[in-house]
Amino acid sequence: MRAIAAFFHKDAIALALDNVRAHKLRSGLTVLGVVIGVLVVVVIASILTGLRKNVVTMVEEYGTNNIFAFHLSTGPRVGPRDRSEYRRRPLKPDDGFAIREGAAHVVDVANSAFLWLPSESQLSFQGTKYRQAQLQGVSSNYLEITNFSLSQGRFFSEDDDQARRNVVVIGVAVAEALFPYKTQVEGVEITIAGQPFRILGVLDKRKGGFMGENDEDNMVLMPYRTARKIAPRTSEWMMLVIRAQPGEVKTALEEVEEVLRRSRGLRHNQPNDFDLSTADRMIQQFDSITAAIGLVAIAISGVGLMVGGIGVMNIMLVSVTERTQEIGVRKALGARRGDIVRQFLIEAISLTFAGGLIGVLLAFATSRLLMFLLPSLPAEIPAWAVISGLSVSIGVGLVFGVWPAKRAAALDPVEALRWE
Repeated sequence: MRAIAAFFHKDAIALALDNVRAHKLRSGLTVLGVVIGVLVVVVIASILTGLRKNVVTMVEEYGTNNIFAFHLSTGPRVGPRDRSEYRRRPLKPDDGFAIREGAAHVVDVANSAFLWLPSESQLSFQGTKYRQAQLQGVSSNYLEITNFSLSQGRFFSEDDDQARRNVVVIGVAVAEALFPYKTQVEGVEITIAGQPFRILGVLDKRKGGFMGENDEDNMVLMPYRTARKIAPRTSEWMMLVIRAQPGEVKTALEEVEEVLRRSRGLRHNQPNDFDLSTADRMIQQFDSITAAIGLVAIAISGVGLMVGGIGVMNIMLVSVTERTQEIGVRKALGARRGDIVRQFLIEAISLTFAGGLIGVLLAFATSRLLMFLLPSLPAEIPAWAVISGLSVSIGVGLVFGVWPAKRAAALDPVEALRWE
């Protein structure tokens, strides 16, 4: 610590800052690359941090003890799904029964199937169509397993499912779009695929969301057998939501995998023709994607920092040439090589640190502007990104300032004093 304090002596810092202020425009243009590099890293880090926070909240809302089984791969991913997956057999309600009976650490299993209907026949009320609705056919225990709650009304029962009644529970976004002037919509009839459906209840607004909004607020849930009645292909897109015993997710996951492999007739040397996901796995998948994006951001900022570093080195070499007589005077008055090296290194570090500080301030302003223009886009600047940006900017000044500093220290005082 004493060595660092001695290096950053207040007189040396004051002299360095005086020289930086004496050439404001030149100094600003010199560190432009550092500014851009730090700005890119901090802004992207803020966006990714905000997105991750929303994803974690969204996944945890479903329940950390839940396992999701689907015949296609699930969770965040980059690029299209492997087309070979489309040849897989969809899951069936019988698979859920087998899991409930064969997995000792499973509490319950719910069915959830997507309805594929032409957009013009999906959902309407008195001529007003709502095309953003996420239609799903689910079992009567779906609400409890997925941790949904109701703001009004009730959920449909097993009797409603068995009788294939035309009843639905809608998301809060659907209620607000179709009934902007109604506070109670329980009992109101809407039209789905040309058939009347009675609203039993409205779901509470979900807290989490990838971009600040949650598609689950657009959900329209109906009994699974009712969904099969109006859209027979519903069974081709069924997901099983499996509730494991608290603290036994890993064991339950192994049991579910074994049961599904057995029920689907897979041999020991065949890979799974289904996908199992948990809250932890979904977050890990998202982290792997953000890590790749982070590497791209680091590469982009690295170019900016490299350009900024070269600019700093170039301007410091010019400064050494311009101040040759000053260096000669200082040496003649007793300044040591270390004093000269320290002076020019501190100037280089001051330049790049100022660039890093400007980059961080611009990143804060950019993040606030993004949230103002796109309220659904989260942007939360983490402390580590700010510290890393400033630390890297100091490192750039230290690395690229060494050569000019050594060149200045190596000047012969007699020759320096004779310099014209």
